[in-house]
Amino acid sequence: MNINMLKAKLHRARVTHSELDYEGSCAIDGKILDFSGILEYEQIHIYNINNGQRFTTYAIRAEEGSGVFSINGAAARLACPGDLIIVCAFASLDEKELKNYKPTLVYFDGNNHISHSSHSIPVQAA
Repeated sequence: MNINMLKAKLHRARVTHSELDYEGSCAIDGKILDFSGILEYEQIHIYNINNGQRFTTYAIRAEEGSGVFSINGAAARLACPGDLIIVCAFASLDEKELKNYKPTLVYFDGNNHISHSSHSIPVQAA
């Protein structure tokens, strides 16, 4: 049996561009893609913290070190520059791979610089 697991999460990135007329996708700073393990053209899910919109697209590489998170094409109607987003990628793993599996979690400051990373989400208190 394969189980879909969180592969990578980019938490509280700030949208820098919203390009309606650009060919679809989400452009992400190449250094951030490499650090997180998200591949160019990989399917990603985007959750807009500001307005609650949730949508699926794919990642493309933006200029390395630019801090770019550009929402392009039709999805540009779902996020505006300045919005905070969560970007997630998922992987299908078999039961043997689950034993030692940990996702890559990347957290950002207000300027899309990586503040820290982790491989686990803190337990939510009651």
